[in-house]
Amino acid sequence: MTTEPPYLRIAGEIRRRIASGELGPGDAVPSTRRITQEWGVAMATATKALGALGQEGLVRAVPGIGTVVAESGRERAMPPGRQLSRERVIRTAIALADEEGLAALSMRRLATEFGTSTMALYRHVPSKGELVRLMSEAVFGSGPPGPRPTGWRPRLEREARWLWKQYQQHPWLARAMASITRPMASPNAMQYLERVLSALTGLGLTPEQMLHTHLTVLGYAQGIAMAAELESRARQDSGMTAAEWMTSMEPRMDAIQTATAYPVLSTLSDEDGFELELDALFEFGLARVLDGVEGLVAGAQADTG
Repeated sequence: MTTEPPYLRIAGEIRRRIASGELGPGDAVPSTRRITQEWGVAMATATKALGALGQEGLVRAVPGIGTVVAESGRERAMPPGRQLSRERVIRTAIALADEEGLAALSMRRLATEFGTSTMALYRHVPSKGELVRLMSEAVFGSGPPGPRPTGWRPRLEREARWLWKQYQQHPWLARAMASITRPMASPNAMQYLERVLSALTGLGLTPEQMLHTHLTVLGYAQGIAMAAELESRARQDSGMTAAEWMTSMEPRMDAIQTATAYPVLSTLSDEDGFELELDALFEFGLARVLDGVEGLVAGAQADTG
């Protein structure tokens, strides 16, 4: 059985302290003198241990201070499966934004999740703006499952429902992609656009009508999704569900809502059983939007017929 050289055993222990966060970026690691005292080895062995850590990029020498943990030291010290990568940063950022919202996401907060420095993250993602773009790109990386249906309307319904599902699973996505006039350069999002346009091809629509149809469906889904995100934020802020909030507002609503002031609304309010449900609202609105598109297609085909 081969015995591990003392300098490797010492380097391994210091590496463990760095990986666990016991020693963070900028912290001084044991000096050669401290190593000789703590491990009972010769000065040459201590120097060799620090040299091995330096070759791995875990530590660096600072004149007048000594040897300290490098900015990326903790990352490099982690086992391969736990080391930072662009993919891990994006996945963790998505999970954090899903749980706490886009406003809670920052490079500093993300660095805390990994137990590393913000500078270590910047090696993989240059800015928060680019991180959000990459997060959106990752969400759009997969399209609707299953075989593609026939007919332009079923295909548009399928794409719109898939988009709505992404917005539900990732409430921050609607805000991240809010501007339809300044779209992000996103190959995966453009694949979604390509699928929508392919559903509208051959119907007699002009290029402008095809793009406007895409933007109308996208804008509709996005608008309902942003309402869902606002509800999520309101629930976090108030600690009440939408139903609980409505119940708390009933005395105030009863005080201002009279039959003479709002005759039609009062009649509707007398009906029992209405409850706003965003999935139902989305489906209702989607059907109406596509009814309009159907009229547009019928007119285009009549003109070309």
